[in-house]
Amino acid sequence: MAVPEQPHLSIGEVLGLLLEEFPDVTISKIRFLESQGLIVPERTPAGYRKFYDPDVERLRFILREQRENYLPLRVIKDRLETPPEGIGRPPSEVADEVVPPPTHPSMRRRPPEGDTVVPRPTRRPVPPDPSDAVGRPATYSRQEILDLSGLDASHLEELESYGLVRDRAPKQNALYDEHDLAVAETAKGFVEAGIDVRHLKAWKIAAEREAGLFEQRVLPILRRRSPDARTEANDLLDDLSDLGGRLRGILLARALGNLREPR
Repeated sequence: MAVPEQPHLSIGEVLGLLLEEFPDVTISKIRFLESQGLIVPERTPAGYRKFYDPDVERLRFILREQRENYLPLRVIKDRLETPPEGIGRPPSEVADEVVPPPTHPSMRRRPPEGDTVVPRPTRRPVPPDPSDAVGRPATYSRQEILDLSGLDASHLEELESYGLVRDRAPKQNALYDEHDLAVAETAKGFVEAGIDVRHLKAWKIAAEREAGLFEQRVLPILRRRSPDARTEANDLLDDLSDLGGRLRGILLARALGNLREPR
């Protein structure tokens, strides 16, 4: 007698479960976590990912550690394998613990008649995870960039003139990658908020300076040409990128403090 297959979720369904708690998560982000060995979903014979309840709970644990503790991925991976005192494993990894199945947004209980429903604020679409572009060819046409980002052609031309996006072929056959799409979608948000594209050059300049600083630290490691040099350099870049993002967030929050109401 054949054993019925355990219900599983697709990567898109997993994304739907995570978005309410982690609005910035993307399919690319989930794929990136898999490429780093933090999650290992099963595969169908055709190669599609199959996610079960333990996989979803593991993802929640990883994303919370990133958001709340600003931990680099290699540290989170260590915690998943050997949690330090006071840090529990994801519920799915605790022996004999029953994890309730996730509830798809379409299956959530509707409020009883007469209850007051507070609408959730709408969010603009989350851009693709830029890490997904590393080592991948540019595949988006100019029209696809315009359609997916919502930018008009004049704003895309401005982004190109400032070097914020880069087409990699003659204009009639222009090709763009995930980085370009992410920049275009982010630029669309700034335009909607009343910020001119020309002001985005400041972020490019700051990012290049930060990358230059990190390069000085990482190049000596790569020059060793040892078998583990590339892994060590990648880990260090993860740490530095996480620290840089955390410091930018702290400094910006402090600089904007006098404009905010206490929460």
